[in-house]
Amino acid sequence: MPPTSHNPIEDRLYVLRSRWEKYVAEGGFEQFIEFAVAVNSLAEYFNRLRLPGLVRLCEGLENAALVRLGDVSTHPIPQREMQSLQRQIDTLAGSVASSRLVRNERRDAETVPASEIEWIKPRSIWMIAAAEKAEMADALSGQLQFFGFRVSRIDWSSELLPDDKPLAVLFVSGGDAATPAEYRRVAAIRASCPASQLVYLGVPSAIEPVVELMRAGIDITIPSDDQPALALNCVLDLVQTNEQEQYRVLVVEDSRVAVALIQRTLAQHGIDTFAINDPGRLLEALEEYRPDLVLMDMHMPRFNGVEATRVLRQMGAYASLPIVYLSGESDVAMQVEALRLGGDQFLMKPFNPVLLAAVVKTRIERFREVQRSTRLDGLTGLLNHTAAKSRLSALVEESDGRSALTVAMIDIDHFKSINDTYGHPVGDQVIRGLAWLLKGRLRSVDLIGRYGGEEFIIALPEVSLDQAGAVIDRIRSDFAELPHAHPDGALHASFSAGLAAFPLVDSATALTEAADSALMQAKRLGRNRIEKHRAS
Repeated sequence: MPPTSHNPIEDRLYVLRSRWEKYVAEGGFEQFIEFAVAVNSLAEYFNRLRLPGLVRLCEGLENAALVRLGDVSTHPIPQREMQSLQRQIDTLAGSVASSRLVRNERRDAETVPASEIEWIKPRSIWMIAAAEKAEMADALSGQLQFFGFRVSRIDWSSELLPDDKPLAVLFVSGGDAATPAEYRRVAAIRASCPASQLVYLGVPSAIEPVVELMRAGIDITIPSDDQPALALNCVLDLVQTNEQEQYRVLVVEDSRVAVALIQRTLAQHGIDTFAINDPGRLLEALEEYRPDLVLMDMHMPRFNGVEATRVLRQMGAYASLPIVYLSGESDVAMQVEALRLGGDQFLMKPFNPVLLAAVVKTRIERFREVQRSTRLDGLTGLLNHTAAKSRLSALVEESDGRSALTVAMIDIDHFKSINDTYGHPVGDQVIRGLAWLLKGRLRSVDLIGRYGGEEFIIALPEVSLDQAGAVIDRIRSDFAELPHAHPDGALHASFSAGLAAFPLVDSATALTEAADSALMQAKRLGRNRIEKHRAS
């Protein structure tokens, strides 16, 4: 029977195992394809959760499956190869169980009341630091604890490890290059913590040592000059990992059989699809469905896929939208011409379902990454001014007057004096410190944006004005205690904030203006405080 816990990891493991068992029982080519698709889907899920060790195990299993894919005539595969794949499946399942992901997710779902607002999720960090870097490790450990993490310090030579499985393991080396003993230590930790992010601080600027560390199991290497800031950013980014919005693919295809096969293949990867059989409806479908990618047949009634693509490439809204041709056209010259005139890739019919899904996901991921780069602030990684305003408008529309939404405008006090006294690099560090604090203290569903300069905008869905006031005031108090390092020691900074709530204020623009007005009042009343907009 399928699992009844509604745990996403358990569900995906159940699908993978059941498809493998069906293949073992029946030995059909179709069953093997469905098994390979399930492995790929699980790897993608672990990748979204930033669980690199489990991604590696999934990718190893997927590669082993693809090597044996072949065609109908090669199935069922020999018994010894089935046994080899079975061992890999068992290893993967064992690693998931040992990482405690399933138990932790179930416990969280059972113990946290739906009405509770969970502002801080304690996370465990292991830090393995050389004695020569004790001072830097102490400072980084203090910062991590300030931002709400539990830090366990471990000696490089110690064989004793804490019982909990960490979100991340930070390796702080004392030398200019990793030693063989350090490589072995990294590999052992990777084997023990398959779901954790492994970060190595102090890597030299050369390719060879980085490759060796990655082979041992390291996920991220950080140069010596950037150690504390980048390490902290890496950890906070893990906390902010969100489930991605479902991928959407528009299928332009006049064959009902082909549409059914495409939709079935992509649905197995959790990809939503919408199909039209008339290219004349293309612009209407794009406007309504807003896909991440178009799968375009080459030959259709009235005009072909290349002509439709040329029209789209002349329209600013769709100039960069990925378009993948899917056709039985075997003329290489025509394929090249189709790509030259605006297509991104060409797949032949009949298509390999594993390859189709891989191409679609890769193209969409790159498309979304480009879109993200235009929406994020370069210094803090938060939403920039334009993206924050757009997200706020969407939150107001989603609330539709039925639920609370509180907006806060935050401004760092006396920031010009900080720049003038300590220099702009220290000023940038203060801005990043506040950004990190907001990331660590707020939920993944909350809007956090850098509105400009030293000003930030926050939006808290389903949170009342008074609830938000308590949360922001706690962050204000914490920020005032946060030390910011500079060459002569450390400085402390503060911020002021103004709050306004929807639906008391009934539009995104009015919310921003009301919160900004309350912010100005907080400044006038002496700074380092919050003020709330109340109805007059």
